[in-house]
Amino acid sequence: MTKLLLIRGLGHSGTTILDLALGAHPQMVGLGEAARILERPAPADGDRGPARLRGELRFERRCTCGAVAAQCPVWGPLLEWLPAHDHWSLAAKMHRLLEGLERVRDPQQAPPAWVVDSYQDDFVLPFVQDPKLEIRIVHLTRDVRSWVHSRARRGREQGRWLPGLRPALRWCRTNAHHDRLLQRGPHPVLRVGYEELALEPEATLKRLCRWLDLDFSEQMLQPGSYSQSHVLSGNRMRFDPERSAAIRYDNAWMARPSGAAELALAVPWVAELNRRLVYSAAGDARKR
Repeated sequence: MTKLLLIRGLGHSGTTILDLALGAHPQMVGLGEAARILERPAPADGDRGPARLRGELRFERRCTCGAVAAQCPVWGPLLEWLPAHDHWSLAAKMHRLLEGLERVRDPQQAPPAWVVDSYQDDFVLPFVQDPKLEIRIVHLTRDVRSWVHSRARRGREQGRWLPGLRPALRWCRTNAHHDRLLQRGPHPVLRVGYEELALEPEATLKRLCRWLDLDFSEQMLQPGSYSQSHVLSGNRMRFDPERSAAIRYDNAWMARPSGAAELALAVPWVAELNRRLVYSAAGDARKR
């Protein structure tokens, strides 16, 4: 039975670095934002990466395995196959990708214990119940103050009254929705805070490995050096040797805290949600 680990959370919450760290474990392989690539592009999305990867972009964009996408042993055949099969369901296309991963595996090596998909932002869960898969979900959440600061410093927020208000509202609305969805869902869920991961990477990754019934590997602390992931879609830091060499915390928000985020934390249910999703490592795994 294939074991599929889904990392889910808002964009810019550390999903790519966690994918790379997990892919550095000898018994795991990461596929990046696989669901984003597999989803059928809408007519208005023709200029976006997932649609273009079905065409000329696959001969330009590199996979983290080092090969151009068209020559990647995992993604190359699938990207050629996708245009004629975009009417297939996302779950069926994901199975096709997993089958391709199995075909390129070295027969002298054991199959990976877990395959990782780290699709962010839109909360896509391609499987509800699938007898061929064991599915677990990591819900990765970044502190509202840190996340809002990273969004508020983008160009579209400059010059707004109370910059960060819209990102703060989005953090609250989206994370509350995700939390309710996962609590009602059929799959085991582990909450991981970006702050916990970045400030205490070894302790956090050890906790995650225990939850996945794996031994911890020191290689996970150096994602850029050891990752075996095949990531085509994700944060561009995956190709930055300095940023991907280790898991580090971006503490820029502490110098210029977002007023909107501070106001949001004054609301009791927001403060409780932030604490529970980001800082509740002890005993917060849910298994059924």
